[in-house]
Amino acid sequence: MQNRDKVTGFAARAAVWSARHRTLAILGWVAFVAGVTVLSGQLGTVEAVDSETGHGESARADRIVAAAGFPERPAGEMVLIQGGKRTAAVADVTRTLRDRAEVADVGEPVVSPDKNSTLVSFTMTGDPETAKDRVQPLLDAVAQVQDRHPELYVAEAGDASGDKLIGDSLDEGLSRLGLLSLPITLGILLVAFGAVVAALLPVALAVTAVAGAAGLLAVASRWVPTVDTTMHVMLLVGLAVGVDYCLFYIRRERDERRKGADPHRALVIAAQTSGRSIWVSGLTVIVAMAGMFLTRDAVFSSFAVATILVVATAVLGSLTVLPALLSALGDRVDAIKIPGLYRRRSDGRVWRAVLRVVLAKPLVSAVLAVGALALLAAPALDLKTKGEGLADFSPRMPIVQAFTRIDAAFPGQNAPAEVVVEAGSVKGKRFDRALAEFKSAAVASDKLGDEVDARINPAGTVAVVSVALAGNGNDGTSKAALTELRTTVAPGAFGALPGVTVAVTGDTAGSVDFNERLDSSLPWVFGFVLGLAFLLLLVSFRSVMVAVTGVLLNLLSVAAAYGMLVFVFQYGHFESQLDFRAAGGITAWMPLFLFIILFGLSMDYHVFVLSRIREGYDGGLSTRDAISKGIGSTAGVITSAALVMVAVFALFATLPLISTKELGVGLAAAVLLDATIIRAVLLPAVMVLLGERNWWLPRWLNWLPTVAHEPTPVEGTDRSPELARV
Repeated sequence: MQNRDKVTGFAARAAVWSARHRTLAILGWVAFVAGVTVLSGQLGTVEAVDSETGHGESARADRIVAAAGFPERPAGEMVLIQGGKRTAAVADVTRTLRDRAEVADVGEPVVSPDKNSTLVSFTMTGDPETAKDRVQPLLDAVAQVQDRHPELYVAEAGDASGDKLIGDSLDEGLSRLGLLSLPITLGILLVAFGAVVAALLPVALAVTAVAGAAGLLAVASRWVPTVDTTMHVMLLVGLAVGVDYCLFYIRRERDERRKGADPHRALVIAAQTSGRSIWVSGLTVIVAMAGMFLTRDAVFSSFAVATILVVATAVLGSLTVLPALLSALGDRVDAIKIPGLYRRRSDGRVWRAVLRVVLAKPLVSAVLAVGALALLAAPALDLKTKGEGLADFSPRMPIVQAFTRIDAAFPGQNAPAEVVVEAGSVKGKRFDRALAEFKSAAVASDKLGDEVDARINPAGTVAVVSVALAGNGNDGTSKAALTELRTTVAPGAFGALPGVTVAVTGDTAGSVDFNERLDSSLPWVFGFVLGLAFLLLLVSFRSVMVAVTGVLLNLLSVAAAYGMLVFVFQYGHFESQLDFRAAGGITAWMPLFLFIILFGLSMDYHVFVLSRIREGYDGGLSTRDAISKGIGSTAGVITSAALVMVAVFALFATLPLISTKELGVGLAAAVLLDATIIRAVLLPAVMVLLGERNWWLPRWLNWLPTVAHEPTPVEGTDRSPELARV
């Protein structure tokens, strides 16, 4: 293939090279994905341990315990018996458990303070890491006890049963999501393109990009360990951006062919326009995701690495193997046309009609759009956060019901606080007196439980003292109890020991410390993401106003998403439809994570639309005409891309964990708003009102590089066919 064009820009040069060496580009991509996949299988992925994921005092306590050499604790389980005459049932449970080979030890039955419940605790034999695989016979045995005593409530809950039943439910939901996401995405793309081959390309690119990034993640995990949900986030982001980038590129290439450009010219134009938009958008998304590093949190850092890798891989594939495939296929990319769906031109007639109204009445349109977004965002003023706990799971799950009943009958039993005491020696009379003083203080407090348990490491240098906290573990009562334990009870009892270190950990303590870390990092993360996004838009479009409006519009999108999250999950609307139980707040890490993800993904559309508008303006159109042409010509592809994202994100709302529901609803709603009210109404209205001021750049910034948005004309002509006005 001869280079008949003056090709400029990284994206265009990459496309031309890939088209010339398409066999090498395609096989190279396949070899890359296969190679890193095999490498990841050989290396394995390093996962963060509990002592690496904490913050503050609870993290210090966890590190002390991890280094103390405690024997591995067996998996603990509990059987709750509730009802009136339950003595026979308690004896039945105890006898049944002691006869099981899977049970190591059965504790004495404990009666609740209100005398209406009895709890039988026991431990399992074998490795606690695999206990969930061996707990089903015990669950069956307890279910048989329930059958023999139908007048009572008998249920099992604990480490192994929780991991199994909750884990199985999550795995089932994720499997369902994986099975449905690709067919739904393909179905939307079939409607968008009306041709099977064109629809398959974005799905293939997205899947291989996720696979390649997953392989790279195994290597990166040596420096930044992953967590359980890292791959889920990678799939979520990778499928979204991979499909979007490919969709933008193919649509532009097909449009240019239908306007009369030859195959080579159409590919070059697509590379110089959509390819460049992908490059800028990908860089902006990567910058946004890098903001998560500023939290200095292991979970967010793993999310940052995973999303950066998958976005970079999707960009690489879109700029290399995709042009090679389009060059190889030529017009066969429209092969296997679907009758009734295939259209030679995608005019976006509905959005063009909306756009005509917006351009005719820009001020009214802007006021109405801002008013609608402000109404949606209003509940965000009341946003409250909460830790994760039992309330995060579907209330219909039997295991959740069992845990909830145990927590109500025996407050703090599910997740007690742990006071870690490190000293030269935690054995002998001095420590015994301190422990007795601690027990007395706990009994005297109305915020701490009466039962105190202590275990000491083999070296006799570290003791872990467990005590229940009042409340449900996440409410103000539990936080007040933790404060009293940390500031008064624990240091008062153990502080006099020589060379002592006292630190409190546990679920409540970890949640409080995590929230404090997030609160302290929020200004830095927001400033980093907003500042660099502004700079990238400023450099890309050489306009202060474009950069300012881009940042403000994305903030409006995020604010509206926050408002909808509060309305649904904090206020408790649609509980039965979404199968959750409102807990008076949003999961603590969700606002920050949503801000970063939404800001990054919104830039996809923003950069793509602005590039088409600037292309028209640089090609000689007035600002109003450039807005009309740019938004009108991109409305169809943005609608298709948004529908893919909304469909995939909405599937996350079907998972049993409330944080995944919040993630799915928040992302789906925000993307829908972003692609409709913001990009189709508010953006054109604001740009029309600004007029030529859209492109204002102070003289002292004229040193910024000039980035061409208009395709390079064909040699020997004044203007290439695709730039003729329509």
